[in-house]
Amino acid sequence: MDELNEQRQQRIKKLDQLRAGGVAPYGTRFEIKDRAGMLIKLHSEKSKEVLEEEKISCTFAGRVVALRRFGKAGFAVIQDGADRLQVYLKKDLLTEQSYMVTEQLDLGDWIGVTGTLFRTKTNEFTVEVRELTFLSKALRPLPEKWHGLTDVETRYRQRYVDLIANPDVHSIFATRSKIIAGIRSYLIERGFLEVETPMMHPIPGGAAAKPFVTHHNALGIDLYLRIAPELYLKRLIVGGFPRVFEINRNFRNEGISTIHNPEFTMLEFYVSYADYQDLIVLTEDMVSSLAQQLLGKTVIEYQGKEITLTPPWRRWSYHQSILEVNKLDPSVLQDRDKAAAAAKSLGLQVDPKATLFNIVNEIFEETVEPNLIQPTFITDYPIEISPLARRKDSNPALTDRFELYIAGREIANAFSELNDPLDQRERFEGQAAQREAGDEEAHLVDEDFLRALEYGMPPTAGEGIGIDRLIMLFTNQASIRDVVLFPQLRPEK
Repeated sequence: MDELNEQRQQRIKKLDQLRAGGVAPYGTRFEIKDRAGMLIKLHSEKSKEVLEEEKISCTFAGRVVALRRFGKAGFAVIQDGADRLQVYLKKDLLTEQSYMVTEQLDLGDWIGVTGTLFRTKTNEFTVEVRELTFLSKALRPLPEKWHGLTDVETRYRQRYVDLIANPDVHSIFATRSKIIAGIRSYLIERGFLEVETPMMHPIPGGAAAKPFVTHHNALGIDLYLRIAPELYLKRLIVGGFPRVFEINRNFRNEGISTIHNPEFTMLEFYVSYADYQDLIVLTEDMVSSLAQQLLGKTVIEYQGKEITLTPPWRRWSYHQSILEVNKLDPSVLQDRDKAAAAAKSLGLQVDPKATLFNIVNEIFEETVEPNLIQPTFITDYPIEISPLARRKDSNPALTDRFELYIAGREIANAFSELNDPLDQRERFEGQAAQREAGDEEAHLVDEDFLRALEYGMPPTAGEGIGIDRLIMLFTNQASIRDVVLFPQLRPEK
């Protein structure tokens, strides 16, 4: 800390020297005519002779990330976004004031330069600077070994430093932006209307999750940060919009892990007159098309495993997957004691209060999910764990629902929506009873949503896709924190 304070004081002294020399250490507008990445793309393969002949002038700006001085000249490397370009600073090519600026430069400072492209004696692609503008003084030095910053805590907590130190991180978040833009374009091209629904809900709903609670002073009521936009999007289907989607932020008051952040990005979309089978086809096409568009392929590597996104993907029923993976007798699915015994034999802890369906679902989550590496649609979920899904015509104990798993984790959840208001009321009341019994994630009865359903909702299919997890897959990142710019962390000590 003392060393940091000393370096900071030295930089403040240089800041004062800049001011004394008539230079504003925190400048104003600078007109950029070029970007480092484009200069590299267009001209870096040209020979020394071609560059001398073409005399290509350029003006760009960025952060100084390397600096070498010798005599009356020196080299600096400027980082412009994720790209870096070397510049040559020679005293007799610069004005007196500009050269004075070079003497006060530190790593981390921002400058703008105008010059000509050339190659050095060692054949390095470089800008010979004729004009230099100081833009911003960095009072803190870049961290030790900043060019290879690996401390995870620092990377997540100080993402601004991570982006300076690790240009590859720029690529991850550029890909994130392209994925979201690609999803948006895909849906709009197919007739979907993008909408916005409330972030604060009077009744939390649309998912089994514990909400964050806030208070509205003027109304004198508690509100909940949304856990899902589902019930509002369905209201729009009732209102007559045939296809709607929202790329939204959801908030769930749950643990933090490599695949969970309490604030996360979700795509939800709804299609009138469709069922969950239609969404299977749409999901396969959307994800594989995105992979082809952004990565140029549909066979990708994720954490050392090859994953084939080329459709069609596997379909596997929920109960059948449990029985086949664990070689269990079908009676386990019907008898709580047998299910509990099976769970214990698989090394799972069973809550004495757990219902049959909770135990069976625990077996699924612990033994089936981790093995679903290739894209797999798990279908036919029991009604007890699907309070918003339509019953199957062929078996009313099951629902028209799927969850998509890739690389051992859930990516999407979809179903043919329940549009029978009397059945929905009955299920809400069952969930409310579970909540009173201590299940904080069970649904409350949303009377306004039930009223909306009573006006009539057409047959509808809906789906939610975890965008953060999809980005993890496309960028080969093991943790959700690596694809969220500012992940939630414990307070600094």
